[in-house]
Amino acid sequence: MSQPSPGPQQIPVVVLAGFLGSGKTTLLNHLLHRSGGTRIGAIVNDFGAIEIDAMAVAGALGDSTVSLGNGCLCCAVDSSELDVYLERLARPSTGIDVIVIEASGLAEPQELVRMVLASEHPGIVYGGLVEVVDAAEFEDTRAKHPEIDRHLALADLVVVNKVDRAQDGERILGLVRDLTDGAAVAPATYARIDPEFLFDCRPGEERIGQLSFDDLHQHDGLHEHGGDHPGHLHTGYDSLPFTSEVPLDPRRLMDFLDSRPEGLYRIKGYVDFGPYDVHNRYAVHVVGRFLRFYPEPWPAADARLTQLVLIGSGIDSAALAEGLEACKSDAPHADEHGMWGVLRYVQDPEDGAFEEA
Repeated sequence: MSQPSPGPQQIPVVVLAGFLGSGKTTLLNHLLHRSGGTRIGAIVNDFGAIEIDAMAVAGALGDSTVSLGNGCLCCAVDSSELDVYLERLARPSTGIDVIVIEASGLAEPQELVRMVLASEHPGIVYGGLVEVVDAAEFEDTRAKHPEIDRHLALADLVVVNKVDRAQDGERILGLVRDLTDGAAVAPATYARIDPEFLFDCRPGEERIGQLSFDDLHQHDGLHEHGGDHPGHLHTGYDSLPFTSEVPLDPRRLMDFLDSRPEGLYRIKGYVDFGPYDVHNRYAVHVVGRFLRFYPEPWPAADARLTQLVLIGSGIDSAALAEGLEACKSDAPHADEHGMWGVLRYVQDPEDGAFEEA
């Protein structure tokens, strides 16, 4: 069985959506100021001739902003035009690590996700749909915009913002969870969630000699909420590390991934399939229902290990660890069809094809 060759490193593209006033721009600014040294590029799409949202983030982003005014992104451009903007931000010279598309409050999330998935740019990969809702106005918003139920069903992560202002925040959280299709749901105030929930943050030490947004804004929000935990981000998410010296069985791993539970938002790391592919390890990228594997040669100095991190909200860490333990292979020899399930989610560099879980 022929094995695919490793492709180029890809930049995740996160779609940030939500109705007017939900807190999308506040969330984007928060991510910029708490990025841990990660360089964020943004496509900001205002509806109207005066680009208020773009001005709100332009000071932080500088040349890393693409602003689209006076129109809704999902109506104003097609996939090929979006590729032009993505290409500008994904150039290696920009040094950008993640791209965030902040949609207009009138945008259709399904169309934006479709456009990102349809992109032919080899340097980007879908990074998930993040839907922001206003907990204090949620029921009024549903009455005015019943399509929000459909938007929530599409989301990979729902940030329930302004829970501190809602009369019954826990009831709203429960209602939102009922409306999602297994998405992670994270409560927030002032749209403050840990960026690690959405994308990998690089250590600040990697930016020695250049001020990061953390350096410039260390004073921001450290005592914003008062209380006993100044500066702490109460995000309501859990992280589970998993390491195995025993290779994983590809069929068992795919069964595990196909049945991943509600609230499990991200899986990242490397998988050793042992005799099924002795030449490559497989980087895995899971966000919501999206799944992709990237084969790459084993680094000569690295031990052959499976190393994964699972991130979610309200996940059963013990059950997930048990499920991964059950994926360990007890077969000394591989059958020729064992990797077929995995290879369905490896992009073919010849045609760019891949599938979504």
